[in-house]
Amino acid sequence: MKSLPVTPLVFSLLMGVSVTHGVDLTFFGWSDQHVKTDGSTQHLHPFIDAMNAMPGTPYPESIGGEVGNPAFIIGAGDVTEWPTNAAMRGYDVVLAKRLKFKAMDVLGNHDDGGLAFSPTMLNWCKRRHGSLSYVFQEGGVRFIALWSKFDPKGKPFQAITAESLGYLKTELTKAPGGQPIVLFTHLCYDAMTNRDELIKVIGDANVVLILGGHYHKATFHSYKGRNWVQLPSPKSDFNHFTVLRITDDRLLALPYDFVKKEWVSNPRQALDLRIGEAVNK
Repeated sequence: MKSLPVTPLVFSLLMGVSVTHGVDLTFFGWSDQHVKTDGSTQHLHPFIDAMNAMPGTPYPESIGGEVGNPAFIIGAGDVTEWPTNAAMRGYDVVLAKRLKFKAMDVLGNHDDGGLAFSPTMLNWCKRRHGSLSYVFQEGGVRFIALWSKFDPKGKPFQAITAESLGYLKTELTKAPGGQPIVLFTHLCYDAMTNRDELIKVIGDANVVLILGGHYHKATFHSYKGRNWVQLPSPKSDFNHFTVLRITDDRLLALPYDFVKKEWVSNPRQALDLRIGEAVNK
């Protein structure tokens, strides 16, 4: 797998050595599960079973070692096709009885019902995580789940709302200096119309990853010193989920095709950065 170009600025943003010494955190990511309105989750089962079986899988030779147990699974929104009670219950069942790991979801535009508004999934998220946007920490890394209200009358590509940016700004000030931060929200790089405004809010905070969903396929973009990773969906034409790992000296976001049993190596989809080493495409 080829590493992507990194500048000294990116290296300084990625990890503060004094803060992240000993960090080795693995987690998985997916998005846009689109549980059906009747509560059917059969289309999710192969993905969940593959994530359950992933620990112990060898990494690409260029990385070495094996995939560890994920601390949790991040979901980047659109849990449901439309937020019925049946869809909510169906997702709860697979989380409780099929997925072996903790799930940390942020909601997407489908999850509030759009023009046919329903609070079902909004209330579910508040019960499960305390609020629609929330913060948690794992393995020395701070995670910020950022909910942003979607305009159902607008285009598929929209802005993160001012309210959500305000929440993010407040939470970033609470992070110890140099602590690595992962931001996850529903809108992906290609769908977010105010990326520069988001970058301005982030400022010099050590945000090492910005995760999104919405457009269903695994992609990677480097923009203004930040790493934008789009998590794949079971509703796409690909059998992918993403393995993410943060260590003192490396940052990985690698899609895995569990049917072909192979890593996706396209540099437009996969992120493999060695911290402190300038590399070329």
